[in-house]
Amino acid sequence: MCSDVVVSRPHYDSRAVAQGVPEKDHLVAAPQPSSGLATAGYRSAKYTPTEWFSNYQSLLQQAGTDCHEATSLQRESRTLYQDTDASTFKTQAEGTRRLGERLQEIHYWKSELQRHIEQLLADTESLVALKTRLEKALDATEIPYAIATDNLNCRARRLGADLVRDTVEEELFKEVDLIRSVQALLKRTTAQVVSQIKLNREAKHTLEMDWSDKYQAYHFDDHSGRHSNMSSDTQHHPSSAAMQEQVSSHPSWTKFTQDNLFKAVQEEQATNSLRLLVEQVLQDTAEDLRVQCSSVDRAFSERCVELNEAKTQLNMQLKQILEQIGAQEKNIVALQQAIHNKEAPLRVAQSRLYLRSLRPNMELCRDEPQLSLEGEVKQIDATLASLQQKLSKARESLSRLEESRMALEKDINCKTHSLFIDREKCMTHRKRYPTTSALSGY
Repeated sequence: MCSDVVVSRPHYDSRAVAQGVPEKDHLVAAPQPSSGLATAGYRSAKYTPTEWFSNYQSLLQQAGTDCHEATSLQRESRTLYQDTDASTFKTQAEGTRRLGERLQEIHYWKSELQRHIEQLLADTESLVALKTRLEKALDATEIPYAIATDNLNCRARRLGADLVRDTVEEELFKEVDLIRSVQALLKRTTAQVVSQIKLNREAKHTLEMDWSDKYQAYHFDDHSGRHSNMSSDTQHHPSSAAMQEQVSSHPSWTKFTQDNLFKAVQEEQATNSLRLLVEQVLQDTAEDLRVQCSSVDRAFSERCVELNEAKTQLNMQLKQILEQIGAQEKNIVALQQAIHNKEAPLRVAQSRLYLRSLRPNMELCRDEPQLSLEGEVKQIDATLASLQQKLSKARESLSRLEESRMALEKDINCKTHSLFIDREKCMTHRKRYPTTSALSGY
């Protein structure tokens, strides 16, 4: 503590300033010089002992006050930094613990997102495979459709009475209608699969974006959790504690991911239901087409049996007709010969009658020979008339037999043609009908 104080005029009381007294009230009056002129130069800048003592005591008091205040400040500062150190350490430890919990939570949701992303990927791949099967099944239905329409076109070229709307044709029309219905159903199902694939990919993209955000957040939080007071890569970021714009709350953050996962679960359930539906559609359509194919084949077989039986009966009848034609021709020849054979006796009898009609006068008598000759002529005429009638009927019968023969031969030709169409063309073509596996899209 130094007591050498040099002040200039006017003099201010330092104790008054320390005590907060206004300066104007504590001006120290300068000592008045004595009236002696000889000592004027020695008394002009001197203080009185009272002033010296007062100044000395003021300095001591001020120094003591300053020391006391400094000691109190040091004690308070020590308490403050000890408390703040403990509080800071506790707060930092709490922040580190919460970062660890946050990392666990992010890892959990990231794992859930990854699991559903993989599930959606697998579901989408299965739907793509089913879409391929549906397209193959749709392409496979073109063969049955071509076969059925070709069968109808071929059977339209049947001849005569065989151009009939029989059971085969009805079954073929049913088959064509069924194939068209199956094709429409497969197209609608394919459109549903394509739509579901799009929804799955959108849901997967949403989950991947959420997963990517959480991956970055996990990286940042993991890096943050590894920071310590000894870390060399920490810096001051004064504005980092300010509230950021568009910051989500923890409930909204959790709800965002839960909503994404809920949407993904919905698409997974829809995919599973659609997959079962597609499998059932493919199985049912393939079975329906094969059942109808069997019905058509059975109708063809039965129709061929009917045609073959009819043809056999016609051939048998034709054989009889041909025999009857031969017999009738012989009968006509016999009748003609019989008529021819009656001409000589008729000429003889008529010649006798003519000669006897030349007898003169009373000799022209209807005697027994005359009556006999007349009876003979009448008998021969009656026989010839009967023979002529039989000949006419025999010729008519022969004509009818010929017509029947022609009709039978024509019908046999129709049956042969129909058998060729049904058996050789249609049934042979139907051997190319796709299998159940091909109709199922494999």
